[in-house]
Amino acid sequence: MSTEANDPVANGPTEKGGQTAAEEKRTPSDFLKAVLGRPVNVCLNSGTQYRGVLACLDGYMNIAMEQTEEYADDQLKAKFGDCFIRGNNVLYISSQKR
Repeated sequence: MSTEANDPVANGPTEKGGQTAAEEKRTPSDFLKAVLGRPVNVCLNSGTQYRGVLACLDGYMNIAMEQTEEYADDQLKAKFGDCFIRGNNVLYISSQKR
């Protein structure tokens, strides 16, 4: 009888539910749900970046942010209480450390 089937070293590390890290799937939708209400960095097609708290977004990637700062060439250009960004201008959204 082989013990390899129960050997965690032979089978690699497992996560919850018995899945390995490579088998666990995360979708962009999962990421967006996870960062709602948290600090994010939104980069536009123009290169301008907005950093603030993600308040909400819709299926068109229209974004509402709070406590927003606008950066161009890594220099602070403006501060806004609330900011609304049209989705077709968004290049990417990334999470920020608090």
